[in-house]
Formats: sequence, C-alpha cells, structure tokens
Amino acid sequence: MVGRTIGHYRLLEKLGSGGMGVVYRAEDTRLGRMVALKFLPGEMAQDPKSIERFRREAYAASALDHPNICSVFEIGEYEGKPFIVMQYLPGQTLKQKLGRHPRASSFERRERDAHSPRDSGEYQGAVKPLKVSEILELGIQVGDALDAAHSKGIVHRDIKPANIFITERGQAKVLDFGLAKLVTAREAKKGATGDSTTSDGPLTSSGDVVGTVEYMSPEQVRSEQVDARTDLFSLGLVLYEMATGQRAFSGDSLGAIVNSILHRVLPSPRLYNPDLPPKLEAIISKAIEKDRALRYQTASDLRADLQRLKRDTESEQGGVPPVVANHPSVWKRRRWVAAGIVPLALLAIAMLLVGLNVDNWRDRLLGHATALHTQSLAVLPLENLSGDPEQEYFADGMTEALIGDLSQIGALRVISRNSVMQYKREREPTPQIARELNVDAVVEGSVLRSGDRVRISARLVQANPEKNLWTDSYERDLSDVLGLQREVAQAIAEEIQIKLSPQEESRLLKAPGVKPDAYDAYLRGRYFWNKRDREGVMKGLKYLQQAVDIDPTYGLAYSGIADSYITLDANGWDVARATLPKAKAAALKALEIDDTLAEAHSSLAMIKQLEWNWIGAATEYRSALRLNPGYATAHQWYSTLLFLTGRRDEALMEARRAAQLDPLSPIMRMHLGQIFYCARRYEDAREAIQGTLEVSPDFSLTPYLLGVVCLQEHKLEESQRELQKALSLSPKDDETRAALGCVYALSGRRGLAQEILTELKQQAKVKSVSPYAVAMLCVGLSNKEQAYEWLEEAYEQRESELPWIAVEPIFDPLRADAHFHDLLRRMNLPS
Repeated sequence: MVGRTIGHYRLLEKLGSGGMGVVYRAEDTRLGRMVALKFLPGEMAQDPKSIERFRREAYAASALDHPNICSVFEIGEYEGKPFIVMQYLPGQTLKQKLGRHPRASSFERRERDAHSPRDSGEYQGAVKPLKVSEILELGIQVGDALDAAHSKGIVHRDIKPANIFITERGQAKVLDFGLAKLVTAREAKKGATGDSTTSDGPLTSSGDVVGTVEYMSPEQVRSEQVDARTDLFSLGLVLYEMATGQRAFSGDSLGAIVNSILHRVLPSPRLYNPDLPPKLEAIISKAIEKDRALRYQTASDLRADLQRLKRDTESEQGGVPPVVANHPSVWKRRRWVAAGIVPLALLAIAMLLVGLNVDNWRDRLLGHATALHTQSLAVLPLENLSGDPEQEYFADGMTEALIGDLSQIGALRVISRNSVMQYKREREPTPQIARELNVDAVVEGSVLRSGDRVRISARLVQANPEKNLWTDSYERDLSDVLGLQREVAQAIAEEIQIKLSPQEESRLLKAPGVKPDAYDAYLRGRYFWNKRDREGVMKGLKYLQQAVDIDPTYGLAYSGIADSYITLDANGWDVARATLPKAKAAALKALEIDDTLAEAHSSLAMIKQLEWNWIGAATEYRSALRLNPGYATAHQWYSTLLFLTGRRDEALMEARRAAQLDPLSPIMRMHLGQIFYCARRYEDAREAIQGTLEVSPDFSLTPYLLGVVCLQEHKLEESQRELQKALSLSPKDDETRAALGCVYALSGRRGLAQEILTELKQQAKVKSVSPYAVAMLCVGLSNKEQAYEWLEEAYEQRESELPWIAVEPIFDPLRADAHFHDLLRRMNLPS
C-alpha cells in the first residue's frame, strides 16, 4: 500500500496495525498536510459487523469536538476496503510510553500476537511507574475527553493504554471509538441496571463480550447493560497501571482474567509505588469499585478530584511540604493549628460582625479554593451605574471586552456577547440563566464611569447550587482601561482554578494604554455595529474612523473598521462593491500594529475567503482561533470555509463549537442547520432549525431554511408554506423568491415559477438582484443554459454566495457538467 495514491491522499509509511485496523501516514495532496489513514484488515473488510463498527468509530469521533479526542476528517472506501482519514499525531501511545509489562500472561501474549504483530516482545522486562504529575495530567485530559463523549450519550467501552495517544507536546488523545455505544435517553435515565434496550442494534447479541478483557468493568464481562461508569472503571485501571507499572488484572486464560475482575481485590498501589500520594490512591480505588453504585458516577467528578489533587500537589512543590498522617512532625503541626484556632475563631466572629463573608475569608486564610473547577461561564451584561442612558454603550463595551479577554483562555468556554446580551433587560435567576446557557458559573456586576475614572465591580457566582464565590472592585484611569479589563479577567481565571498557558498569561498581562477619546469612539462604533443593520453599521463606521483619527496606533479600531466594511459587502449594502479593498487595508493595518488581535486575523480570513483564497483564509482562521479559542464568529466562518473545501466533518465540528459558544444566537443555530442541509442530513437540519425557532421564532432565515429542507424531502406543501412565511418576514429576499419558484416548478405550476423568474429579470435591469438566486430558479425550471448565464454573471460580480453552488442541493442537476466543474475550478474549489 505504501506509495499508492488514494483519492488525494498519498500513503507514505505504515505506522502500525491492530485488531481493528491498519494505519498509514499519508499526505493530503490537496491541502498539503499530514493525515493518518486507517483501513480495516483484509478479512474484517468482508464482515458486515466489523464494517459497521468501523463506521461507528468515524461517526462517534466526528460528533465530538474536543482537544483530547482524535479528530476524524472523512470516511471513504478503496478497492472494497473502508478507510477513515484521521488527524496525524506525532508521538506514542500510552501503551508504548509505559513500555514493558513483566506480568504478561500466555493469554495476553496470544492475543497480542494475533492482533498486533509489531508489538512482538513488548511484554518483557521491567516497567517504572510514571511521575505523579504525568499521571494527573493524563488522567485529567482523558477524563475531560470522556466527559465530552458521555455528555453526547457516547460510551467508549474500550479505554486502555493502546487507545490513549500522547502527542510530542504531552497532550492526550483518546482513539478508537469502534466499540462505542450510543446510550439511549431511556438508558441514561434508568441507568445500567434498568430494562432499557441497547443502541448497539445488530452489532452485539445476547452474551457478547465487547472490549479488551483486561480493561473491562465487571458489568462488561457479565454482558450486562453498560453506561458511562464502565469507562470510568477502565480509566481507573489505566491510572492504576500508570501509578504502579503493573497491569491490574492478568491471567493465563480468559476465564482467569474474568475471575480476577469479578472477585480479586487489587493490592494497594502504594505497595508498588510508596511515593504515590494517598489521595491519588483513594481516587484510583474509587474509580475501580466493582459495585458501580459506589464508583465515580460521572467523568466530571473523577476529573475534578484529579484536578484538585494536581493543584494541591503543585502547591506543596511550591514550598509547603505534604502532611502525611504518620510523619513525626504531624503532631507539632496539629498543636500549632490548635493554638491558632482561638484567634482564628475570634477573627471570624469579628468579620461576621462587620458583615464580611466569613466562608470566603476562612477559605482564603486556610488556602482552600473559593470556587469549583469551572470550565464554562457567562459574563452577564454589566449594569450601567452612571444613571445616564447615553452611557449604555460604555457598559456594553466593557462587557464585550471582558468576554473577549476571558475567551482567549483555551481551557475555558465563555459564552459570546450575542447570547448574554439577551439578559440585559430582563434578568432571570442565576441558576436558570446557567441552565439555559449550559455553564458552571456566571459573572455579573456593574460599571461606573465618572470623568476619566472607571470602576468595575464584579461578582463570580457558582450556578448549582447558587453560591457567591468571589466579589471585588477595580478602579483605573480611562487611559488604562485595557489594563483594568485584563486585571478583572485574570482575577476571574485565578478564582475558577483555570491554569493559563504562558502565551495566555502574557496576553492578559499585555495591556497597552489607549487615549480616552479614542477608546470612547471605539466603544460607540462597536455599539452601533452590533445592531447589524445598514444604518447602525454606517453610523458605527464613522465612530471607528474617528477613533483612528484620534489614535492612529489603535489596532482594535482598525479591526472594527474592517468588520464594518465586510458587513456592508456581505449583505449587499455596498452596490458599488468597493468596500472589500478598504476592509483588507484596515485588517492589515490592525495586524501591523498588533498581530495578536484575533478579531483582525478573523477579519482578514473572511476577506481572503471572499477573494476565494481558501488556503490563506484557513491560515488566518487558525491564527485567530489560536489567539482566541472562544471567538464564536471565527468558528462559524471557518466552518463555512471547511465545508466548501470538502472538509465536512471538521466543518461540522466548528459549526457545533460556534453554537456552543453562542447558544442563544439564531445565526449560529441556523448556520449549523445549513451545514446539515448541505450535507443532505435533513433530519439533523430540522433538529437544528427547531432550536433556532425556540430562541428566535421571528428570524426570517429559519423558515427559508426549513422551506428548502422540505423541498429536498419533496414535502412541497410544507415547503411552500414555510417559504411564504419567510417572504412575509423579508419580502424582498431574492433567494427566498427563487426557492418558492423551485417549489412551484417541481409541483407542476411552472407558470407561477416563470412569473417569479420574469420579475427577477425585470428588477435586475433597474437595481441589484442576486444572479445566484436567478440561477437557482433557472435550475428549478430545468433551464441549464440560462442557469449558467446567471452563474457567470455571479462570477463576474464576485457574488459572495456563488461558492455555495459546490454544496447546495438545488444545484445537483448541474454537477455532472463540465461547465459546472470549470466554475468550481475558477473559484479554487475542489471539483
């Protein structure tokens, strides 16, 4: 196979083989990147169950957008053999890192030789336990990956060292979802012991044992119904192996291993590794409880305990020695603590009398965390305390800035501005907001501007149960307002126990000064731009231009100018189409001033995308998301690029991420629906559309999208009803009228369709009409010649919608034509 070219993948070398696949390193010749191709072994490629499990691996992994899960890009077939295109990961598996196992049984060796010929001789010699810091870091990452999978109803069922990959940077990646099981809603509610039905369908029959025996849970080997807790047991066995250098269960036969799993009490990990912290031993013991009711119930609980121990261990290494129960000095410390109880109690009473939060101060004095390990939060709109409604723009701007700073932290999911601003006027109870936005905590507070002084008061609130975790106030001169915003963001990051990377910490510490008048003009410009109508964008543009006139070195203002011109171009509000060069000049200027501005990279990416420079745009999107992983718009725009260029699974991941970051935005939900629609996944599209209707029933694009979905499903009456509803919300939309014409044509009312086409052609003589939309209706009327005339017109105008012909189902009748492929080629799109 090495040296062959399969599609646009050239196989370079064989990386390894196992029971469920043979893996090759390959070059994606289209995009110039390394990928991994996994093929089913020859005999399994003929087995329907193996093929279905292989496909399940692709579908399960592609549904999970998580940094600790190996990304799946595509599934295909070559000479009758299915293959999966995956992320190429330089590094090694945890199995390879652990090295040699001295207690390998003859049964294990037989299984190894049968499935992994390259592993021959691997189980000879001694194994050293991993460092505690490595165990904790890898355990946290795998726990986080399992939490993401379980939240989607996916149980892996085969967690073992061979399925945990460690990149050269030390990042864990969970592999091989070939045995993954989708837990039904009924199973999730009743648990593993209920009488629920499996979603495995025909893949397993009663009594089948699915997984790798040495890492199975008791319920797995008994062929009972499994749930998320079976993965936690397997992870506990992996932690045991990392901590001790010993495999937990072994034997010379399958029966012996099963008997050990069901009945053997494992030796204490500290017998093999005396340096192991007692708390880590306790965590492992809880994870490998044979009774799953006594085991960890969720991956998030296991991960939180590992994170807490990691924090405490790092604190001890920073200068405070660990307290061990039988250490000779422990009694001296206890006497010291006892001697301090009385003054501490008096101090607590005094604080209570003056109205301070005793719990908060007690935690700080004793060095305890004041917050749970928060991984997601929402910054609610800051209250304007000035009493002047004209200052609302300032409070909104400060809210957006705080969101922007926190969004730069990769380990934290921060809800975007569009979703949180819906709580500006009507504030619901905090737990309800947290549920609606699916976050662990919220930040709320106020901002007061008085002259050239700004004060922010902020409060961090745990959502469930509701608890005030932290409150503080900050005040600075307006010229140092960027430093003020980043100080608040850094304080929040510290309170929620988020570990910042050196780059993230550097960005939060980096806060250049800004001229107060320029900053004020910038906030006003963004305030009006966020209205997203033509009047608001034009008014905002004037303020943003004023900001750079005051301060020509103000990079954020140039980024705002770029976004304004892009908005004018994308919505067709610039008839002369002269705004794109201005947008590009502004974005380049912003990056010249500060190349760490994620917004400017994203703006430049969209400009390059509109220029059909897909590779350059992708580079800029990746830069933007590296600098600000929480920027929902960048995820949305990047999703479009990925889908148009054939990377559909990645596109779906990005679209889902955008919807997670902006859960109440109809645009993000509609975009997800559009991706499903263009992927011909119409049921999924309907589900996404329903979510849009729940958050914004009057959003005009929603009935349009539902209408074209119904058109492809040949539900013509429903399609007509939805498209007419869309027209009532947006009467002049060309694409909606064209889609309605397609419905008429398909249902035999060609006269009505022809009337719409005539109207569009007449209007095109006196005003701007979308050539893309006219071409769409021509296809519906089976008039290919006219369709191509209008598509060429769209090409000449560089219409932003034109690249969508690559994926839009309505254009399917043209896909076999040479003219169609020539159009795609001229737009630099794969044909």
